[in-house]
Amino acid sequence: MRYLVISDIHGNITALDAVLDTAEGQFDKIWCLGDVVGYGPSPNECVERLNEYEHAAIAGNHDWAVLDKLDVDEFNLNARFAVLWTQNQLTAENRAYLDNLPLYIIEEDIFTLVHGSPRHPIWEYILYPKVAQLNFKHFETPYCFVGHTHSPVIYAEAQTSGICETIIPETETFVQKLNARRLIINPGSVGQPRDGDARASYGILNTNSMEFTLHRVAYDVEAVQKLMQANDFPAKLWNRLAFGY
Repeated sequence: MRYLVISDIHGNITALDAVLDTAEGQFDKIWCLGDVVGYGPSPNECVERLNEYEHAAIAGNHDWAVLDKLDVDEFNLNARFAVLWTQNQLTAENRAYLDNLPLYIIEEDIFTLVHGSPRHPIWEYILYPKVAQLNFKHFETPYCFVGHTHSPVIYAEAQTSGICETIIPETETFVQKLNARRLIINPGSVGQPRDGDARASYGILNTNSMEFTLHRVAYDVEAVQKLMQANDFPAKLWNRLAFGY
């Protein structure tokens, strides 16, 4: 089976379509790790595009926030603007879709899918190996896919006591073999990368070869920026797209 592994689309249909077009024919099903909406100008289109494909999706913190499942005051001013704006845009059908997303999913008995972390699925950021190492105790499968940080990274559980190994993909197409070591894998963000690379980030998991391949694809950032400007989004939200931060 081949899975397109994506996360943090954040209402960016242009980036999502670039990923889907580039990955066409390379996957059988989509795994979406949360935050379909928030930050970007096309929340309904992103939900509807996902629903054109066979997929499994989980809830992210922005998905919850637009449903008032999280206190919007917990967000910074720019994120809060995007949450409130998105609330006014979502159709009833797409709101219901987000409301039905689970906190986590286990696929094929060996893959756990969460947004933030297995310990705190909605909100915790796995930004450091120490945090990653603690989280290995909170899922039972060999592999866990997470999003939320908007930066691609892989953590390999420490073989003995100590801190897990951090693997940062630095090549154009990075391949991680899935073997005896337990892994936490973050495919990065489709709609708002924050690792200094403005291109959309996604992964392809092949369970026949047991390989995860990370990819980057450019999209029309300027078109998204213009749409955000037309809807009076704060400048930081559209400026950052060009720089991947």
